[in-house]
Amino acid sequence: MNRTLIALASSVVLLVGLLFVLAGDSSRGSNTVGKSTSGTANSLVLFCAASNRAVMESIRVDYEQEFGTTIQIQYGPSQTLLSSIEVSGTGDLYLPADESFIEIGIEKSLIAEVLPLATMRAVVAVPRGNPKAIKTFDDLLRSDVRLVQASPDMAAISKVVKESLQASGKWDELAKATVAFRTNVNDVANDLVIGAADAGLVYDAVLSNYKDLEAVELDELSTVISNVSLGIVASSKQPQAALHFARYVAARDRGLLHYEKNGFVVKKGDVWKETPELTIFAGSMLRPAIDATIKAFEEREGIRVSRVYNGCGILVAQMKTGQHPDAYFACDKEFMKQVPDLFPESVDVSQNELVILVQKGNPKKISSLKDLGREGLRVGIGHEKQCAMGWLTQNTFREGGVQKEVMANVSVQTPSGDMLVNQMQTGSLDAAVAYLSNAAGAGDFLDAIQIQGLECSIAIQPLAIAADSPNAQTATRLFQRLCSPESQANFEAEGFRWQIDRKSEDGSIVGDSAIGDSAIGENEQ
Repeated sequence: MNRTLIALASSVVLLVGLLFVLAGDSSRGSNTVGKSTSGTANSLVLFCAASNRAVMESIRVDYEQEFGTTIQIQYGPSQTLLSSIEVSGTGDLYLPADESFIEIGIEKSLIAEVLPLATMRAVVAVPRGNPKAIKTFDDLLRSDVRLVQASPDMAAISKVVKESLQASGKWDELAKATVAFRTNVNDVANDLVIGAADAGLVYDAVLSNYKDLEAVELDELSTVISNVSLGIVASSKQPQAALHFARYVAARDRGLLHYEKNGFVVKKGDVWKETPELTIFAGSMLRPAIDATIKAFEEREGIRVSRVYNGCGILVAQMKTGQHPDAYFACDKEFMKQVPDLFPESVDVSQNELVILVQKGNPKKISSLKDLGREGLRVGIGHEKQCAMGWLTQNTFREGGVQKEVMANVSVQTPSGDMLVNQMQTGSLDAAVAYLSNAAGAGDFLDAIQIQGLECSIAIQPLAIAADSPNAQTATRLFQRLCSPESQANFEAEGFRWQIDRKSEDGSIVGDSAIGDSAIGENEQ
């Protein structure tokens, strides 16, 4: 087929497909439940790739029976569905066949949260028994083989195959050998069933519902793998309800059971709970920077997050005696290193520096750590065994060569910087060594003196998700919220410095790759 005609045909099919989805595809009995696509308190609208149709229908039935919420599903090619969301501004959830469409949706601010589900591999589908004896890539190019595939402009399967084969220089000859480009992967499989084609490119999981077809695996397609993820549409008017359904689909003991049954390789999803409860341990100094973000996360997700704020030395002791939170936000990397079995991987989120807090106007004329050793001063510091601040303070004293002199003046050691600020406010102390963030909001009665020339006075705050958390996906979304630009503004307003970029070196979102993959990787159930 002439390549110009192929491109023209693909463009026409894309336009027709988009109009078809916008019209609602109401002619297919199980394709759409109800007539409204606006989403109500009792219904949700899901735009779903055709490759996921069989599995999503079985999940829909279970969910509707259990909760009474109608799931209206529009099936079609991944690109067409995404265009529909962009044009119409409707819908609650988006399930493409490949995560690259999710990434496009995020870049266009169409998708908010993302829940990973499973993976699929590209294979060649043939009638059972493989009558054309197709075994190699070159067999697909034979004149006696009628090859069909989905349009690479609309469907994920051909998009990812095209990207892979273009790198090896084999796409053009495959496209030339293709006798027809269909709307979606199911149409390709149907052509094979009715004898209109001899071979077609499909996902392996699709074939679990076509008993008259079988898969041929080719070396050229061995690396063509699509990650399947479910996205929450950013413009959804009912995000809490959408997230409830999404968590159900992504739960290891609910939706993922259907995915596995249908031939997908599933991710390690959360254990299903209608109202999940996360527990996060966090250093006390982080409370003003993260608490508002966590509250907003609770409201949007419709879940509970139990926060335990304390000195990191105390938190580590609690974890070592058996209390295992879903996430841990430490005041300094040293206190993350003390629980490597629980939190093998972490991401550095922010920085905070030690400063010398003095009374407003600095009546004692304190300008350095050495001055804290002057006779008669009342000095407060963090407790070395109870909090990262205390541990860091002792390191700073030692590095600065003033430990013995300053410790002679220390009258108070507390598990948190807030307690030192309170004692400064009451006049019980002349000076205190605390974090810069502790001074935020206390400018009316305190001044902060920077500690010069000692890098050890800077604390770095890492965040990690527990390796064995039953709520790893939900905890990962909380992590992503804590890494958002809105959260960054909260941190900086409280005196922290931002440590991370939202984008990692490979272009992925920090948290999705750095923590997310390790916490919610593939699960060979």
